[in-house]
Amino acid sequence: MERVPILKIGDILLVSIQIDMSDQTAVTLQEDLAERIVATGCHGVIIDITALDIVDSFVGRMLSTIASISKVLDAETVVVGMRPAVAITLVELGLSLNGIRTALNVERGMELIAATRGDDLGYDDTPGDVESATAATSP
Repeated sequence: MERVPILKIGDILLVSIQIDMSDQTAVTLQEDLAERIVATGCHGVIIDITALDIVDSFVGRMLSTIASISKVLDAETVVVGMRPAVAITLVELGLSLNGIRTALNVERGMELIAATRGDDLGYDDTPGDVESATAATSP
């Protein structure tokens, strides 16, 4: 079984999903990510789904569950790299992805987490940059 790598970048865990998510891989990712949040004390999780062409209802629910688990463990979750077709599919399936913020790319996701936590991750936090990251997450 393949595992999804979880990288630590500062105070953020980056999950880049580069494989088709089977149900077992998704469950393993949830468990691995929860363990890494606790072990590292990170306060942000970015899930990059740029490589996913299809997100079914199970993977959509898995993303929501990860966000809920992360929140309980004091970490914000941002999903980045969502393709238009994936967004359309999620809406058509009626999945609202409660508790999940979205951003266009990893950099904007990191800015969004930094703005939410009031941290400075070394990015130029000018009002325009924060607003654009926030606008990318608006429904």
